[in-house]
Amino acid sequence: MKFSRTLLLACLALITVTASAKEFAFKDTQGNSLHLADYRGKWVLVNFWATWCPPCRQETPDLVALHNAHKATDLVVIGVALDSKRPAVAEFATKYAISYPIVIGSYTLAENEVGTVEALPTSYLYDPTGKLVSFQEGMVTRDEIETYLALKNKKGNESK
Repeated sequence: MKFSRTLLLACLALITVTASAKEFAFKDTQGNSLHLADYRGKWVLVNFWATWCPPCRQETPDLVALHNAHKATDLVVIGVALDSKRPAVAEFATKYAISYPIVIGSYTLAENEVGTVEALPTSYLYDPTGKLVSFQEGMVTRDEIETYLALKNKKGNESK
């Protein structure tokens, strides 16, 4: 069966990494502590963004849909806003009906807790064991993430 070139490119858009994950610790806008260990058994997508970033605004509806479709089962999204103005972030979250946890962050926080953020948006993907498996500078889509997870899950099932 011929593998679709588009599907392959979408999957390769997430750059696979072999680094081991640091145990991140964030506080969301509600004051809740978020730790990578809290999400064992689920994929975790940590997305760095800003309200002023056009590609961030473009990808947000997909991230909301992805989180809503998977939060009860196998994946959560955590958004880290690299804006210094909390009211702008709150307004953005309301406008886009963001249902996933939002952290008010900084480039220093990103570097200390997850990794370098040189462009926005940037996303880091952790597998259900907490291992950092991929990252991407630039937009991600729901379809790209779901395709990636399906391939990883299929590969995992074949090795059993």
